[in-house]
Amino acid sequence: MLPAIDASGPKGRLAENVMHFARLLRAAGLRLGPDRVVDCVQALDLADCNRRDDWYWTMSAVFLSKEEQRPIFDQAFRIFWRDPKLVEKMMQALLPKTYGRAGKPEQEQSQRLSDALFSQKKADQERAERKVELDARLTFSSREVLQRMDFDTMSAAELSEAKKMLRELRLPLPLIRTRRNKLAENGKKINLRATLRESLRDGGDVIPLVREAPAMIHPPLVVLCDISGSMNPYARMFLHFLHAITNDRDRVSVFVFGTRLTNITRQLRHRDVDVAMARVADAIKDWSGGTRIGWSLREFNWRWGRRVLGQNACLLLISDGLDREAGEGLSEEMQRLHKSCKQLVWLNPLLRYDKFEARPAGVRAMLPHVDRFLPVHNLKSLIDLARVLTEPGPRAALEKRAWK
Repeated sequence: MLPAIDASGPKGRLAENVMHFARLLRAAGLRLGPDRVVDCVQALDLADCNRRDDWYWTMSAVFLSKEEQRPIFDQAFRIFWRDPKLVEKMMQALLPKTYGRAGKPEQEQSQRLSDALFSQKKADQERAERKVELDARLTFSSREVLQRMDFDTMSAAELSEAKKMLRELRLPLPLIRTRRNKLAENGKKINLRATLRESLRDGGDVIPLVREAPAMIHPPLVVLCDISGSMNPYARMFLHFLHAITNDRDRVSVFVFGTRLTNITRQLRHRDVDVAMARVADAIKDWSGGTRIGWSLREFNWRWGRRVLGQNACLLLISDGLDREAGEGLSEEMQRLHKSCKQLVWLNPLLRYDKFEARPAGVRAMLPHVDRFLPVHNLKSLIDLARVLTEPGPRAALEKRAWK
């Protein structure tokens, strides 16, 4: 049985404590309004909670609207309701001592919650009192410098700022025409079934024509990311970029490979980037190891190719092409992969060097079977990638000429 929670004595302090707790959750990213605070106070008063677990379930029923918000709520509940003034007392270094052993990776404290707990309110007030005029040109210049900086040369502060910018990036793909039709007012074809159904409503005296047009959808996006030792400085940043893409649109599949192939699409679906990265780290068993590109592509072709590479899918292959097995069987697997998708784009960090040459055996085996060969080593390269994917690829241009 869990110990009872002290609501600071008189009931007059209950509303104040719930309000401060709601502010903490709001600062951590949960969307809570004053109505939720009022409902929570009333629910606690009606439920007459005397135990800690009663408080937990009553407050979670009011404050949580999605199950994926529960990890943040659990951490904030454990920290705040042990002592409502804990925010003012506790230092970051004392957290492991206060809460005992560390849990699983997905149970570790969220970065957003840490920022909300230990934000320097006094420093923020001092900055608000100062009237400093910022030069917009300098701000733009610093962002431009950060965009052109290599991920491998960034400091910890620069990496943190780059991750924030990666969350704002999107990867639009042009709509494709499908064989299925949908009802449309300006369609060129007449839907006979829908037309007869509409005519029966009026007794058959009037026959309104119901038109249809081909449906337009976004093609599937499949990403194969190399997480070997040589790709380690870049793979971590790419995962933050892939998290933003996965939560921005549907039909996105993400795989990582080193010595084995791992599907991390489900782990990246979590809205909280901290929890998602913790789950990805728990799922990957071969991080920063060797590279078996040929074997990994073979496993993808046989197990996942037909599942995810349908309807003109676009495939992004993120790798430096340095294969431990010297390209054995890699050419055959790349050829099959190329024939299974609409567009195959190879993103290679080594292209940042002007004197890059396709000398490794893996690079020579892969290069003939790609539609686009692009660099990816900084924010600007990812921004250019979003622009390039909206343009018709080489095969799309040839098909367009053939239709004409």
